[in-house]
Amino acid sequence: MTLTLIDRTRRTDDATDRGAAPEAAAPEPAPAQAPEAAPRRAAGREADGLAVASFVLSLVGLLAFNLLLGPTAIVMALLSLARRTRRPGRAYLGLALGVADLVVLAVLVTVNGTVAWNFGA
Repeated sequence: MTLTLIDRTRRTDDATDRGAAPEAAAPEPAPAQAPEAAPRRAAGREADGLAVASFVLSLVGLLAFNLLLGPTAIVMALLSLARRTRRPGRAYLGLALGVADLVVLAVLVTVNGTVAWNFGA
């Protein structure tokens, strides 16, 4: 940046020494930024959020709504792993517990013939 300013000053001084009118100074372009820096951070945070949400939904799915929350947790875990989350352990736990939700559902349907928990006799 400093070299650019000195160079423009020299050109202006040379032009005035020769008797010519000084050139209008062009606005200086903004420094180049990495175009993918902000989206990567946002995608990383989104992937981390998906991993945590997958884990939480799969835990809740073990107790209730396993028909809905199990597959949702599986999809969210796979999305977070595909987006390279910084929390792969939580994504893998969400994936495993989402599959466990579906296994619990299959056991409930097989044993009780219903999709509901039955704690009574």
